[in-house]
Amino acid sequence: MVKEIYGKKLGMTQIFAENGKAIPVSVIEIKPCTIVSKKTVDKDGYNAIVVSFGEIKEKNVIKPRKGIFAKANVPVQRHLREIKVENLDEYEIGKSLDLSVFEIGDRVDVQGTSKGKGFQGVIKRHNQHIGPMTHGSMYHRRPGSMGATTSPGRVFKGKKLPGHMGSVVRSILNLDVVKIDFDKNVLLVKGSIPGSKKAIVRVRQTVR
Repeated sequence: MVKEIYGKKLGMTQIFAENGKAIPVSVIEIKPCTIVSKKTVDKDGYNAIVVSFGEIKEKNVIKPRKGIFAKANVPVQRHLREIKVENLDEYEIGKSLDLSVFEIGDRVDVQGTSKGKGFQGVIKRHNQHIGPMTHGSMYHRRPGSMGATTSPGRVFKGKKLPGHMGSVVRSILNLDVVKIDFDKNVLLVKGSIPGSKKAIVRVRQTVR
């Protein structure tokens, strides 16, 4: 059975170990993910299962997606994601994956989309130092020299400049599973994870 599932980030809190030490944890809500279809090497080039999760009204689902759920004979859900597997025979359409795939003490990787910061300057985007703020200086938060004037008369590739920041896929590796609450369907992992509250995250067994 593959150790991978999708969930929703609820935020951060802290719990206390037996020795009284505070442990910062991220709270991930993981409700059962229903298997709705399979992808095979012969047809798609790889083996994978397609899982669905998240509540949605049926009237808000487009017809092509309704067909996927109708074929699997399961209720419609908001999200569809793929999980690559080695042996498709271990999985049956209509069955669900839940928190039981993980155990306390497991190490996991969490992947999500980082918070979008919009267009930012070099000080926030690249942690560059601020310029002089006194004595008539007019160079406070600008990116610095653009290079020589005549030769070479261009800006080199890789120059750290202002631009779009955030809203990219990021992975945090090798986090400890600290606690699993089956009653509330939450998984607590040590440390911070990417994304804002209610963001969709992917939790899988660590690759390291």
